[in-house]
Amino acid sequence: MRIPAPGACGLSLPLTIALLGTATSALAQTGIPPKGVGSVTIAFQVIDNSGHRTTDGFLVPDFKSTDAGLYVEGEYSFTDRLSLSAGIPYIFAKYRGPSPNPAHPPLDSCRCWHSGWQDVGASVRYNVIGGQFFLTPSVSLNAPSRAYDYRGESAVGRRLNELRFAVDAGRRLDEISPRLSLQARYAYAVVQKVLDIPNNRSNLSVETAFAFTRSLSARGFVSWQHTHGGLRLGSLPPSDLEFPGDANTPELFEQHDRLLRDNNWRIGGGMAYSFPNVDVFATWVEYVAGTDTHAGRAFTLGLSWPFELGSAHPSQRPIR
Repeated sequence: MRIPAPGACGLSLPLTIALLGTATSALAQTGIPPKGVGSVTIAFQVIDNSGHRTTDGFLVPDFKSTDAGLYVEGEYSFTDRLSLSAGIPYIFAKYRGPSPNPAHPPLDSCRCWHSGWQDVGASVRYNVIGGQFFLTPSVSLNAPSRAYDYRGESAVGRRLNELRFAVDAGRRLDEISPRLSLQARYAYAVVQKVLDIPNNRSNLSVETAFAFTRSLSARGFVSWQHTHGGLRLGSLPPSDLEFPGDANTPELFEQHDRLLRDNNWRIGGGMAYSFPNVDVFATWVEYVAGTDTHAGRAFTLGLSWPFELGSAHPSQRPIR
């Protein structure tokens, strides 16, 4: 089981879920479940946006918000190399302040909860190399489910179309321990332009995983994001680029919530346990540095139910 990542803004539900990699049998897989094997996953995430990092990286512990969401996804392998997954999150968001939002968007002024469906995401993965080392490219499409409001700290998303190209590579470190593995992922997102402003994004993550038993595993990871373009919102004076930075017209300022040049570093860890009929997983993610980004953390708890269609040979089934 693997959860794909629809795009969103800031510390967002799908972006964090992309780092989970929760399958406890990952050390024994090739990156794609066997033919006829699928899963249905439900994940709940709470995100504490505890401040903002300015264009020069300074932390402003204000303009806080809370996001929470429920993410539902299904995945199915049509062959031993090809799988298709699709999912959608339902997001709850609230602006906490304590200062009033200087942009005064309608969503933030009431400091109340807003909710709604966010973006529909679908991903196709193909395993090129399997075994002790695996290499799995993928293509993902992300589209807003509706015309929701993208302005403000309590917006449920950015309402932008995305096309992502990614590659996952991993290896069991048998020379150290057959229980240990190393995996990396690079993704490049082609993001819908607004006002002809480029806003594409690169994401890189590296993680290690250790299987204590056939059912229990743990992992730790570090991730990096770089936005190719976007708007810088500036920094506090004295600064070479003071607020509102590049968003120096009413038209640009109205778009800054979804067009920020969000560059950041994150670290995190998680654990997963496989019961006979369900996988349970939990993950913690912490923002550690960045520019024009949020500060904060996210906690995710989820369940995944595997299923089989057809009669896969027992030797081809995921280890549980």
